[in-house]
Amino acid sequence: MPSAATSWYLRRGKRLLDVAVAAPLLLLALPVLALVAALLALQNGGSWLFRQRRPGWHGRLFTLYKLQTMTSRRDAQGQLLPDAARLPRLGRWVRASSLDELPQLWNVLRGDLSLVGPRPLLEQYLPLYSPEQARRHEVRPGITGWAQVNGRNAISWEEKFAFDVWYIDHVSFALDARILGRTALRVLGARGVTAPGQATTTAFTGSSPTTSSTAPEPLFPA
Repeated sequence: MPSAATSWYLRRGKRLLDVAVAAPLLLLALPVLALVAALLALQNGGSWLFRQRRPGWHGRLFTLYKLQTMTSRRDAQGQLLPDAARLPRLGRWVRASSLDELPQLWNVLRGDLSLVGPRPLLEQYLPLYSPEQARRHEVRPGITGWAQVNGRNAISWEEKFAFDVWYIDHVSFALDARILGRTALRVLGARGVTAPGQATTTAFTGSSPTTSSTAPEPLFPA
């Protein structure tokens, strides 16, 4: 059973923390956001904002906002080129620095996201989750999370989901504060942005029934 402090934090405190931190951060980030958006617009022929429907709390869909780091380059047949060919140097740098995530502070203020929680993934992944993996929707998704500070995109999907479920079972103000601090360190070091040898994150295609759902030993114990 969760403690009274944990229950209050989940019901009220977590949202208060989100607004108290996201509002001033967004105001402070506006000049940087405007500059990076202008550079990306030059790179992408005028486009700088990426919008996509993602499942949130209890699986409800919302519109996620990010800076558009990839171009829309196509081959002679009109098909989009592979991700690596559509991610120029500027886009790679924006992703590595996590500046592409800044518009999600607006999602936090809207109540779509929390600062900390399981990352919101693609809508088409919903039917692929096991019942245990689907528990990641029991809280608001986050800009960062326990999986992000324990490997981000350099670990397997099963490890990420196991970390997500572990977070849901142990959420607290102290854990969220630690995750936010670790996130700042990882962003500065640009670690785990992609899987080794990949320009972007590999797609989730479902887990084998025999795959373990136990969370591995965290890099940063709670």
